[in-house]
Amino acid sequence: MARLPPIARIDATSAGTGFFLCARKDRRTGRNGPFLVLLLQDVTGEIDAKVFQDVDAADAQFEIGEFVAVQGKGNQFNQRLELIVDKIRRVIPDDAKVGFREEDCIPSSPRPVDEMWRELEGRLASVQSAPIRELLTRVVARYEAKLRLWPAARQVHHAYRSGLLEHLLKIMEVSVFVADAYGAQRDLLIAGALLHDIGKLEELTYEVATDYSVVGNLVGHIVIGVGIVRDVAAGIEGFPPDLLLQIQHLILSHHGAKELGSPVEPMTVEAFILSAVDDLDATLYQVRHHIAQDDSDKPFTTFNRRLDRALFKPRPS
Repeated sequence: MARLPPIARIDATSAGTGFFLCARKDRRTGRNGPFLVLLLQDVTGEIDAKVFQDVDAADAQFEIGEFVAVQGKGNQFNQRLELIVDKIRRVIPDDAKVGFREEDCIPSSPRPVDEMWRELEGRLASVQSAPIRELLTRVVARYEAKLRLWPAARQVHHAYRSGLLEHLLKIMEVSVFVADAYGAQRDLLIAGALLHDIGKLEELTYEVATDYSVVGNLVGHIVIGVGIVRDVAAGIEGFPPDLLLQIQHLILSHHGAKELGSPVEPMTVEAFILSAVDDLDATLYQVRHHIAQDDSDKPFTTFNRRLDRALFKPRPS
C-alpha cells in the first residue's frame, strides 16, 4: 500500500499507511455510536484524526503518548483537514524495517538544543547582580534535564520538544533589547524571562506527548513558579527580600491581566516589558504557525479562533 506523506503535505486526496505519535485520544459517542478522536503528530506538524470502524478493538491497540502505525485517508470536514483512520495499532519493533523512526514522529524545536544551551549560559554569565546570577544558576542546575526537553505549552505556542527553552531565550533576547531602549533593569528582565514560565516544568508532563500534571491542573504554572523561586532563594544566604519580591511580581503578573490568569497586573517597568514581550512571542508564533499550516492558494488563511481573524499570506519576494 502507498505511504501517507508527512502531515504537512497530507491533503484530501492522500491515502495510505504511515507512522505517527498519538498526542491525544478521546472516545466520543455520535449518532452512529462511539468513535475515537485523535491528535497525530510528526516532525512536520499535527493533524486531527478519527476512527469510526471497529472502535473497541482499535481503542485497545494503543495509548496516548505511543507511536502508532496508521492506515487511513485525508478528508475535508467543516473546512478543516483531518485523517479518517481505517486501521491503527501501536508501533512494534519490526516496523523499523519498513521505515519507522522515532525522530520522524517527535516535533522538536528547529534550533539544536546544545546551541540554545550555550546561549542560555551566555545570558546567565552576562548578569551583573550576584544574587540574581546565583538564583538563576541554581534554578538551571536543578532543572537542566527538563529545560532541555520541555515544550512551552500543550497546544498554544512552541508546543514541541525544547520549545520552552526556545521561548525563554527569545524573551531574554527581546527583553534585553527593550530594557536598553527604555533604561530598564536588564538583570531583572533576564531573571523574569527565565523564571516566568519555570513552573511549566512541573505543570506539564512530557515524555513524547504533553499533558497536564495533577499539580498543574490544581495549582497552575504561575503559582508553581513562585514556589520554586522562593524555595531556591531561601537556600541562598542573604538573598535580598526586596529583590525576591520584584522577581515574584514578574512571575505573578506576566500574563498581563487578571482575566488572562495573572493574580496581579504589572506594576513595574520591568513587569510591563516582560508581559508585553511574552505576549508578542506567543502571538507571533501562532501567526506564523497558522500561515504555514494553510496550504490553500487563497491570499488569506482560514479564520483562526484564537487570534480572532484570518491572516494575510504575503507572497515571497
